[in-house]
Amino acid sequence: MQRSLLKIGALMLTLGTTGLAFADSCLEDVKASGVLRSGNGLMGTKPFIWQNEDGTYGGFEAELFKEIGKRIGVPKTEYVITEWTTLIPGLKSKRWDIILSAMSATQERVQSAGISFTDPYFMSFNYVIVKTDSPIKSMGDLKGKKLATVLGTDDSLNAHRLAEAGVVGEVMDFNGFGEPFMALQNNQADAVLLDQGTLIGQEETMKNLRVVGEPIPYQPRPEWAAAEAKAPYVYGTQAIAVRNDCTDLRNAINGALESMKADGTHKAILEKYGVWDAMQAKLTKN
Repeated sequence: MQRSLLKIGALMLTLGTTGLAFADSCLEDVKASGVLRSGNGLMGTKPFIWQNEDGTYGGFEAELFKEIGKRIGVPKTEYVITEWTTLIPGLKSKRWDIILSAMSATQERVQSAGISFTDPYFMSFNYVIVKTDSPIKSMGDLKGKKLATVLGTDDSLNAHRLAEAGVVGEVMDFNGFGEPFMALQNNQADAVLLDQGTLIGQEETMKNLRVVGEPIPYQPRPEWAAAEAKAPYVYGTQAIAVRNDCTDLRNAINGALESMKADGTHKAILEKYGVWDAMQAKLTKN
């Protein structure tokens, strides 16, 4: 009886140890494969990520991704292009190792989707955007005006807050990030409320855009405000998503990000694509 119990105990210990090692061997698995794979749901969105004619990738996220791979000891990085709605399911089913796709770190995703985030690498915020010849010169001029944004986004939440406060008259929610700008150009909307990265991308083809007022930070929905107040990141920052059982991979990526910020590589990449500003220097609350 005692020998049997000892054998059972030894077997359980072995299984437990093996299970723990398996659950937290993501980094070694990635290194063994030689490729760090990221799901991507916004390919072609400048200045974040796009593919050139020769097959190479441009954009600040593409350069950050490549640098992270190098610093964690993985020689190759690879994107798997997918729909935005499949990013988290694909991560959890191990179709890719991480999500580096302008995904905001939120407690709703952490608690409801069951994923983890690395330290943030970028801060998004809103601008009110108008045409250069618009009579709107200040936030006070928006009263009664139509404001275009994108349905289901934090941008839309901010736009509706402005409407509720009486700052604007009406919010027009569109399905895509290009549509609000087309509505602006066609005079269907008086202004657009979207993030600074999207603005930079649109400015390549629309030369008649300017911003009104100061940057508008993102705010969580009321039901998540308490949880977000306890989170280590500043709300509105984007981070890299990993599976909950991949703490070794998350820690390695955090180390890479920390070293990139310390030696100036992070800032240099963001400056190259015109998205560096003072807010990018402080992405966490501590």
